[in-house]
Amino acid sequence: MTANDTLYMQRCLDLAALATGYTSPNPLVGAILVHQDRIVGEGYHHRAGEPHAEVNCFASVRPEDEKWIAQSTLYVSLEPCSHYGKTPPCAELVLQKRVPRVVVAMQDPFPEVAGRGIALLRSKGVEVEVGVLEEEARWLNRFFLTAVEKNRPWVTLKWAQSRDGFIDRVREDASQRPEVFSSPIRQRYVHYLRHCHDAILVGRRTIQLDNPSLTNRFWWGTSPQPVVLDSEGVLCHQAYKVNQNSTSKPWFIVSPSAFRSQPLPENCIAIERSEHFIASLLETLASRKIQSLLVEGGAQTLQAFLDSGLYDAVDREVSPRLLYEGVAAPIFSGDTRCSLLD
Repeated sequence: MTANDTLYMQRCLDLAALATGYTSPNPLVGAILVHQDRIVGEGYHHRAGEPHAEVNCFASVRPEDEKWIAQSTLYVSLEPCSHYGKTPPCAELVLQKRVPRVVVAMQDPFPEVAGRGIALLRSKGVEVEVGVLEEEARWLNRFFLTAVEKNRPWVTLKWAQSRDGFIDRVREDASQRPEVFSSPIRQRYVHYLRHCHDAILVGRRTIQLDNPSLTNRFWWGTSPQPVVLDSEGVLCHQAYKVNQNSTSKPWFIVSPSAFRSQPLPENCIAIERSEHFIASLLETLASRKIQSLLVEGGAQTLQAFLDSGLYDAVDREVSPRLLYEGVAAPIFSGDTRCSLLD
């Protein structure tokens, strides 16, 4: 590995990140083609179902530079695929273009690839180097990797609280407005988080008190799939409308006993409440192609995830404000996964 290899791979990662929030359930991938320290082509995977990074990279090469492809190095942030999915195998395209050297950040753990693309290239005489900026590449695709390797979504827990440990005042109904701890800039960042995640989860009480839109209206791009914990099916029975500004209808997570006397509504998912409820919930969401989940509340819901240990990141904002009393914030001792904002 050379210094230039690291430099060019960082460019691949930067390109791949441009599609954050758009490629799920596919990974984020960037690729560049370099001839004698000059980038002659580059591309990234824009959306699921559209051409892969390598295809866009080769397509970007100008006609006068095509003669250099067979003397160039291809840098790609994830192993070229070797199977037929919605698009043809990228490893075969690399062979067709007669690229002599390929530098890969990391092997693709997806079962239909899992080293086969690298093996195919090497079997045809292509020099392949793997592991350049691998740690950075894994972080970029943490949602995809968690889904493949753990069969569950990456889980981010997010809340804001007062300096003395409360997330809100005690409210009886929706007529009382919630406490707001975040600045407008921070709110935009939270909506960026929503855009990055496939789904957003809240409890029934949060819906009844706040009637949140659960969209990323302070950011652009796609909004997450809303998921609501509604064990007794109260909101389903009331035909409660959630997220009216989104094209995605909410999924209500209910107990099987809530609909024993009638058919389960189409937008309801029955999961038994047990000590393994969080694990069952995440497994169910994974089966529905949800690779990342943002949990925003309320306090009991967040605490359930903390107690289960089934989370990957915590974004806890601590305001300088004091409430003195109210709804206690989740109990969190802190660990290396925590992003603490004062």
